[in-house]
Amino acid sequence: MESTSAAWFYWAALSALFAAMTAIFAKIGLQGIDSDFATLFRTIIIAALLSLFVWATNKWTNPFALPQRAWLFLALSAVATGASWVCYFRALQIGEASKVAPVDKFSLVLVAIFAVIFLGERPSIKDWSGIGLVALGVLVLAIKR
Repeated sequence: MESTSAAWFYWAALSALFAAMTAIFAKIGLQGIDSDFATLFRTIIIAALLSLFVWATNKWTNPFALPQRAWLFLALSAVATGASWVCYFRALQIGEASKVAPVDKFSLVLVAIFAVIFLGERPSIKDWSGIGLVALGVLVLAIKR
């Protein structure tokens, strides 16, 4: 599927929906539970569900056949994901979901900057305007009243 098709938008919108549900469900589930243990429990469930999905859709590939570069960057992505989850759950446990989630979405601004630096992407002025508004929104939410 071409990256220019509209399909990416639907997947991204579903990602946003599920991310929102994640914040609400996690905030409720974290009551009385250590955030690091909750992250481990969540990760086990995710690994089990993804394993079933890959098996059911016949998408299993020999991981040792992957190029070393793929191994390296997927491993780095996993480390970053784990660190993000630990930080996110800790923030959710001590903060309000309606404040934690928007600050977490500052990652959108960082992705844009990193995409320019490391991937050579060139967002348009319109794109930068939207990214700037997200950054401004995060600042508004983060400033103490």
